Amino acid sequence: MIQASVILSTYNEVDWLRKVFWGFEIQSTQDFEIIVADDGSGQETELFLKEYQRSSKLDVHRVWHPDRGFRKTEILNRAIERAATEYLIFTDGDCVPRRDFVATHLRRRRPGSFLSGGYYKLNRQVSEQLTREDIQQQRCFDADWLHQHGQPKSLKDLKLVQTPWLATTLNRLTPTKPTWNGHNASTWKRHVMAANGFDSRMKYGGEDREFGERLIHAGIRPIQVRYSAICVHLDHDRGYVTPEMIADNQLIREATRRSGVVRTPYGITALPKK
Repeated sequence: MIQASVILSTYNEVDWLRKVFWGFEIQSTQDFEIIVADDGSGQETELFLKEYQRSSKLDVHRVWHPDRGFRKTEILNRAIERAATEYLIFTDGDCVPRRDFVATHLRRRRPGSFLSGGYYKLNRQVSEQLTREDIQQQRCFDADWLHQHGQPKSLKDLKLVQTPWLATTLNRLTPTKPTWNGHNASTWKRHVMAANGFDSRMKYGGEDREFGERLIHAGIRPIQVRYSAICVHLDHDRGYVTPEMIADNQLIREATRRSGVVRTPYGITALPKK
């Protein structure tokens, strides 16, 4: 019996999506399904996923709608509806999970809470060089190996710590507040449904944080696991982002914080009929 639904967003990034799937193929637990929330990708992604479903042991499903601009929040809400389990793990199609990614989310889940995971951002050179073997052998989570292949040294290398007690200590000591991060967060489906999912008015820029703020308003406790649940983020362009998107989203977030609202009227229940 599967224990979790991994909801994974994507848009026209087949090369990155393939690498992400390589990471999920080697998870230490296989008790999960993957729902690809596809925000209007073209035929290349469709053909890739159909072939992957035939050839892979992973339980992969696709939820898609036509490309009418950035509508990630809408397709995430469709994927939430489709999820077959009571625990939802959210990530993106440009984030390769460490081998213990799903297991960590399952182990650290608690009633009335959500988990706030972390990511380590790779530069373009390393992102493009990354091979299936590098992911299978988990070299992409080794700071020394990354530096040898063109990744600059940084204090953020601490995110790649492998020692559980050290990761737990860093989770406790970090000044960064636990927030809902679209690339790495999880909670119970009942909490997501109570919030009515994501606000479909929101485009790129803080749409995940607004959702998390509504969870917190509802009394759902955020738990910091940014050093324990890790993925590496593959670099890519974001040509779909506009200043107007950022500004409009900021206004919605400000209204959410000011009002203390828990449930958006623009979420799952407002989805257009198929």
